[in-house]
Formats: sequence, C-alpha cells, structure tokens
Amino acid sequence: MKQAYVDDCPYYLDDFLTNMKVVKDRSDRTEEAYFIDIRTFLRYLNVKHHAVPAETPFNKIKIKETPIEWLECFSLNDAYVYLKYLKDERNNSTKTRARKCSALKQFYVYLCQKAKLISNNPLDDLELPHINQALPKYLSLEQSLELLRNIDSKNQVRDYCIITLFLNCGMRLSELVGINVNDFVENIDPSQPCVKYLSVKVLGKGNKERIVYLNEQCVEAVTRYKIERDSVADPKEKALFISKRGNRITNRRVEQIIDDRLKACGLAGKGISVHKLRHTAATLMYQNGVDVRVLKEVLGHE
Repeated sequence: MKQAYVDDCPYYLDDFLTNMKVVKDRSDRTEEAYFIDIRTFLRYLNVKHHAVPAETPFNKIKIKETPIEWLECFSLNDAYVYLKYLKDERNNSTKTRARKCSALKQFYVYLCQKAKLISNNPLDDLELPHINQALPKYLSLEQSLELLRNIDSKNQVRDYCIITLFLNCGMRLSELVGINVNDFVENIDPSQPCVKYLSVKVLGKGNKERIVYLNEQCVEAVTRYKIERDSVADPKEKALFISKRGNRITNRRVEQIIDDRLKACGLAGKGISVHKLRHTAATLMYQNGVDVRVLKEVLGHE
C-alpha cells in the first residue's frame, strides 16, 4: 500500500490487509480498494461517536486510533443505518454500496473468526443491496471493424495494436498495460513442426499468470508495432506499450485512447468502455462457436 495509507491504518485493519495479501494472494490494487472501503466505514464510526469536531471534512478524518470496541458494539441495525448514510449522505450508487458492504462483511469475518478480536459477528445476516443486472454492452462485428478503421491518431500503429488485442483476446486493461516485450513466446505445434504460434504471458487478477494465444491479426499488429517501438524506445524499457515519453503507458491513457477512437467513429455515448471491449471479444468468440469452457480459459475466469 501507499505510505500515506500505512501511516493512517489501525493495527487490526493492517492485519486484515496483510491476511488478504499473504493468505488470499490479493493484488496490490485489491488491497488498496479494501483499505479505501473500510477507511470510509471507520471514518463514519468516528463521526457517529463524535470523536472529531463537527466541522472536520470527512476525507480528513484520521482512523488510526479508532478503537476496536466500536466495532465490537456495532449491530446489524447499525449496519443498515450505515448503508443508508452511504446512499443519502455520500451519494453512493447501489453497486458501490454493495461493494462496500461486501468488503465490510469480509472484514468482520476476519475480526471474529480469524483474529478473534471480537466475540461475535453482527454482520452474518447483513444483506447486500440488490443490483439490477443489465445485459452487458458490447460492439457488433461491424462496429468493431469500424472502430479499427477509424484509428488515425499520431500513434496509429500503437493504438491499432492496442485495440486489436482488446477485441481479439479479451484482455483486461491492467493485463494489456502490464505486457513486457519479453512476455511473447513462439510456440511450435509438435504434430506440425513447420507451424508456429505466438503467445503472450499476462498477469491477471490475484497475480495469476496465464498464456494468451494470438491470432493472425494480433501477430501482424504486434509485429508492426514492435518495429516502430524499437526504433524509438530506450533499450532498457521493458514495457511493450509506451507513451510519447518512452515509459510504460498508463491505464488512464489507454482509456483516453479508446474514448477518442469511439468518438471518431460515432460510437461515443453508447456505454462502451475499455472493459466493454473485453465483453465484445467474449461475445464475438461465443457467437463464432468458441466453447464456453475454452472461453473461460481465454478470459482468465475461475
């Protein structure tokens, strides 16, 4: 976690996050998300118990000295009051409240069953806010091709490669950004030694590695981009996708690239995002006969 978080973290929360990291093998990003969600709860407790001046901004409330006794005496009814607070005072969406609720339930399971810092778990019967499941948005094949035809940015070869990988491989944003130039492997089919395949190793959720095999379109796009990249990149830079400054491209920059390209081909405002390109890849594979079990492996789902 960032040092700022470490400096304002009560011992029992620090122990919980260590358990999530070491025992459950959660990623740094997941650990940080749990901290932020539980920090909101502990800040709320400080407000509830009048431990800070009324004029203190919520995001300035320190949580390090929040006593464990406040968590011990927290009731199921208190939990529902907290969820109402998140909705009315924090304007949290149903999805956000459900996520914070889930994090809190896991936190209490740890405190009661693992660390035994509290004698009972008042949140055993806490119900998560109901989320209406909307059908996932995705691009049709025609829209996907239109997106690829409208890449005329200054970094056309790079951006075309990025979008090609998203649409064909169903990678997560973090997986694509994390690819290094040495993550590619040439594979030979034992039954057909003259046939070679290119694959790439990606790091998915929970720091789990998986191999993604590239089709002809991806191989061509990667090959073209690597030639351009290698002509300008510092030989010491490991990242495949680099910014104009020569370092690893950021998640946010990739999101901006996708947003700009969607706007260029008239697909803006339709709820399509980087993650929806992952939905698109999965849907197009399924529509073209890819077995669900194979699709599960391709996407890195458990």
